Amino acid sequence: MRRLRLLLFPFSVLYGAIVFVRNWLFDKGYLKSTSYSFPVICVGNLSVGGTGKSPMIEYLIRLLKDEYKVATLSRGYKRKTTGFLLADEHTTASDIGDEPLQFYHKFKNDIQVAVEAKRTVGIETLRNLSISLEVILLDDAFQHRKVNAGFNILLTPFYDLYANDFMLPAGNLREPISGAKRADVIIVTKCPTEVSAAERTRIVKKLRPKAQQKVFFTTIAYSESIYSESEELLLSSLKASEFVLITGIANPKPLLQHLNDQQLQYTHLEYADHYHFSESDIQTIKQKVGDKRMLTTEKDFMRLKGRLDKLYYLPIEVAFLAGEAEFQGKVKLFLES
Repeated sequence: MRRLRLLLFPFSVLYGAIVFVRNWLFDKGYLKSTSYSFPVICVGNLSVGGTGKSPMIEYLIRLLKDEYKVATLSRGYKRKTTGFLLADEHTTASDIGDEPLQFYHKFKNDIQVAVEAKRTVGIETLRNLSISLEVILLDDAFQHRKVNAGFNILLTPFYDLYANDFMLPAGNLREPISGAKRADVIIVTKCPTEVSAAERTRIVKKLRPKAQQKVFFTTIAYSESIYSESEELLLSSLKASEFVLITGIANPKPLLQHLNDQQLQYTHLEYADHYHFSESDIQTIKQKVGDKRMLTTEKDFMRLKGRLDKLYYLPIEVAFLAGEAEFQGKVKLFLES
């Protein structure tokens, strides 16, 4: 793997130079970036792969939905449609993507959920549809420089900090580390439940935030219950017999660690992130599983529900290790300014 990275490094340098120039053109105003007179909050990262964007969007929804009229806007990764689409009760994962569908099913009575690859078009369309809309949450739009969001939240995983990474294709960075300067807040996600003050200080020094940037640390809080389309069970009920875990996410390691910590016995069927399960895949899974229960992530459940019996999902939420009130204060101060 190290040898492959070395071979790819010249391409990373070239790609990094191209992205750097692009960002410079936006920073200097040679390429147009649209600002808005109403609140737009962007949640994103510098790298490819799972950094916890969806749980962070859901955290913001819970924080804001009772006081503000909220909409989420995503590109709808791997959807089979094009253009602007607003989720409704007939929408499927193929229409808008699994993560936006997850937002809709959890918060459909409180927010609007839309997808549009061109974020400027999506924002203007949402505003035209609902003039009372008060805040738009942009999912995975940190590199979408045509939109100048009023508040940028940058995520980086505890075990895969962007400060330790390289540009694509040798590494996983979508843009140079210098892009982090655009963030208002940096959040280190997927931390162990206990991170010492010394370790937090070490990480902050490695990330080298600007004077105005605050670094927060969060972990994954797993639900004690699992859910099917019609039933709720305690996760601990899976101790009674071996089950099958099905994942199609970028990094299942934190989930595996949690299940192992619960001393659960399972077989893991691992697929690529946002994997499209064909009918052939479903039949193969049924043959492998037999009459065992199946567990999956909430995101994967959006693509698998109604296609497999005895299928449950385990919800997750963001939990701050410290400074939650300060983070919430920064978000609300932006909304009120």
